[in-house]
Amino acid sequence: MAKVAVIMGSDSDWAVMQTAVKTLKSYGVETETHVLSAHRTPLEAAEFAGSAKDKGFGVIIAAAGLAAHLAGAIAGNTILPVIGVPLASGGLGGLDALLATVQMPPGVPVATVAVGGAQNAAILAVQVLAAGEPALWDKLQANKQKMAEGVKVKDANIAAQAAAL
Repeated sequence: MAKVAVIMGSDSDWAVMQTAVKTLKSYGVETETHVLSAHRTPLEAAEFAGSAKDKGFGVIIAAAGLAAHLAGAIAGNTILPVIGVPLASGGLGGLDALLATVQMPPGVPVATVAVGGAQNAAILAVQVLAAGEPALWDKLQANKQKMAEGVKVKDANIAAQAAAL
């Protein structure tokens, strides 16, 4: 099975991005985590992206705040799927990072999740890999069923509370 790379622009992003690594590992997906910068280590970031497929990666998750060019810089150097996680930092609460991540030019797509959406980025990466991995597909289906059952329990609890009023 292909691995998923989780890269971030700064070690301070780890507080959010460790959720992605935990989620990927909960599905049995091998991960590798790195700090790379679109601005401070552009050559290293480009080299990583360009060699990722040969190193066994199937998806790259890239997280950054502020100008958030990391996901786009990675996407510009690979044809692997890239999932961007904009991070809240600075005075705009992540809106700047969201726009920088999602507004890519034609031909250089970056799938983008919500600001701070590390868990959804990991699940999306698993979904991409699951297209060719039946075991992952089954795990995703089981998780969706578990979430649905949880909603049914919450619905019954609220209905009972409302009836008791």
